[in-house]
Amino acid sequence: MDMPTPTEIKLLQKQQTLQVKFDNGQEFIFSCEFLRKNSPSAEVKGHGGIKPAPPMVKADINITQIEPVGNYAVKLHFNDGHQSGLFSWAYLHELGQQIS
Repeated sequence: MDMPTPTEIKLLQKQQTLQVKFDNGQEFIFSCEFLRKNSPSAEVKGHGGIKPAPPMVKADINITQIEPVGNYAVKLHFNDGHQSGLFSWAYLHELGQQIS
């Protein structure tokens, strides 16, 4: 079975959430805090097999920009300056499965 792909990605800044709808009918609403803490960046995931402590995320964390990366991912820019993780469709779907 093919990996579901997003049909809509909508930033709801006032609610500090990101809504992602997939072509298989699934829809997930992620808090910006959850996405920041689960960024797929090396800063969060670790370098060379060494897992760092979870990032300290401020309470009012929000996404300021969503940048498309080809046809497979988005780069999320957070208001704390973090923007190095690429959220692939597969990773967003995997995160959605964790919160449902």
